[in-house]
Amino acid sequence: MSSSHPDHASLLAELRKVRLTGLVRLRGRALPALEAAAEAVTAGAARTPGAAVEALLRLAVSHLDAGTLRTAAEYTLGLAQGTRDWPASSRRDRAASVYGVSIERFRKEHEVMVLGEVAEHILRVVSQESGATGAAEDEWSVGTHRSVQVRAGARQVGLTVHVHPVDLLRDVDVVVSPVNVHLALPEPYKSSVGASLRRAASVRGVTGDVVDDPLHDELRDWAARHGTAGRAVLPGTVAATGSGALAGQGVRRIYHAAIAVPRAGTNDYDVLSTDVTRAVSRALTLLAEESDRHDPPLRSVCFPLLGSGRGGLPYQVSLSAIWAAVEAELARGACWDVHFVVRAPKAAALVERIPAGM
Repeated sequence: MSSSHPDHASLLAELRKVRLTGLVRLRGRALPALEAAAEAVTAGAARTPGAAVEALLRLAVSHLDAGTLRTAAEYTLGLAQGTRDWPASSRRDRAASVYGVSIERFRKEHEVMVLGEVAEHILRVVSQESGATGAAEDEWSVGTHRSVQVRAGARQVGLTVHVHPVDLLRDVDVVVSPVNVHLALPEPYKSSVGASLRRAASVRGVTGDVVDDPLHDELRDWAARHGTAGRAVLPGTVAATGSGALAGQGVRRIYHAAIAVPRAGTNDYDVLSTDVTRAVSRALTLLAEESDRHDPPLRSVCFPLLGSGRGGLPYQVSLSAIWAAVEAELARGACWDVHFVVRAPKAAALVERIPAGM
């Protein structure tokens, strides 16, 4: 590990600060050790102040053993759903109840252990990201497509990795696009996956002016048909639309995966990895339902790293959440042609590590 990386003691001290102040007050806090680790692990994935540190914490905690340790860590740091604005005393109380001990005993014994484990896993993910992806990133300096052979159940399957903007995809039947739970597409001039697809799907007149905005219009119609107009859908919902002008590139359907929950009073979103997995599973179910209704049948599907933009999920957390659903379907015998599209070589290197367990 580089000498510029933080040490365990510094991380532990700053984790105690995070526990005390809470996630909603991260902005403006001096957390140099956590910020250095976040830069090494989540560079480019989280753009709002404090979001990179939060993404790092979520990644490290996701590597803890499932059960009491991970659950206590989520409550201690405010990572459990609905707890980010809880006061420190309430979070400590709930974490103590996970172990069935008094608050005082938890403070003196279990909390030290929990935060120490989080610090240790931060060091591990920093080391893994810095060492395991460096050479692989260099290999992506030329070329934009690569095939990866992975095992799914008892068979070998191939994935295709694209490293270029999503609107350059060609001849992929279905593209899965993230959207917020209000099914409100971003403005087409923005740089997100949803904005890029909306822009590319628009129909333009001879002067270049937009004469039809099919993704926006079809999503509005979908909401009206399903009785959700004017209110949020459940996270993990998937709405299918046509592809507008993208049909000329061989893209036939857009599946809008509702995973981003707007955070009240801010321009930020919350995205849970469990909602990403649920949305991907639903997208694959929808693909099976729709496939034979088209001529020729739908066979290929492409995923960006859902939630890794404004949602703040680290690339590895997003990829793990997507792959959990994809692997389950492929292991059951599904014959989909699966693609991933990413912008950063670092993200592409992670996809290539799927055979090694990421």
